[in-house]
Amino acid sequence: MRPSLLLILAALTALAGCGSPGGKDNPDTLTVAATAVPHAEILEAVKPALAREGVKLDIRVFNDYVQPNTQVAEGAIAVNYFQTKPYLDEFNKARGTHLVLVAAIHVEPFAAYSRRWKSAAAIPQGADVVIPSDGSNAGRALLLLQKAGLITLRPEAGALASPRDILTNPRGLKIRELEAATLPRVLDQVDLALINTNYALDAGLNPLRDALFIEDRDSPYANYLVGLAEAANDPRVKKLVAALRSPETRAFIEQRYEGAVIPAS
Repeated sequence: MRPSLLLILAALTALAGCGSPGGKDNPDTLTVAATAVPHAEILEAVKPALAREGVKLDIRVFNDYVQPNTQVAEGAIAVNYFQTKPYLDEFNKARGTHLVLVAAIHVEPFAAYSRRWKSAAAIPQGADVVIPSDGSNAGRALLLLQKAGLITLRPEAGALASPRDILTNPRGLKIRELEAATLPRVLDQVDLALINTNYALDAGLNPLRDALFIEDRDSPYANYLVGLAEAANDPRVKKLVAALRSPETRAFIEQRYEGAVIPAS
């Protein structure tokens, strides 16, 4: 390859890397990582309002819970919108990151689904039960199983309970942990699957209509906008928070998701 061509390619590579994280070199653009449903849908709904405020929203959709945090922690994306506080706390501890909560936006009541059974009482001995594999969501699933009367947990287990904390399992449930995003795909193959609402909605499941049992509407697991410490003072982020918490967005969430997603108080 001729030296001049090498120089051109090097220059193009350098230019490609000049765009700084989260649109910091472009004060009119804010990059946000999100899972598809409902987070990216809600962000799409506030795009026009932000445009009127002079902010262009660049939404990056992910189908897992790790990369949105990793990319924000590395400064590649300004903020993300998909997670609860227990999940963030666990992620920071495990990965040594320093992400912080910016604002609570909505709650997604967590639910259990079955194609084979019509009630928790019908779940048989030795049933095959799958739950999310990440600590905070596994704990949330186990707490819901306990609330349904299927297991009991050690009192000290708390929000990060694991299958090791199961104190009694009178039906001998075979509880397996799988990656959260895969749970809707195995629903037909198991007796019971406890699925995060964003993945349930993305798979065409409505927790209010299709779930065997579900968290209360006052679930403490709000979904937050999350970023590095400086994000809270970013004028673009402040405008995004205001748009996400506006009466118009509250009405959009209530009308579109009909109780499957609830605006945070």
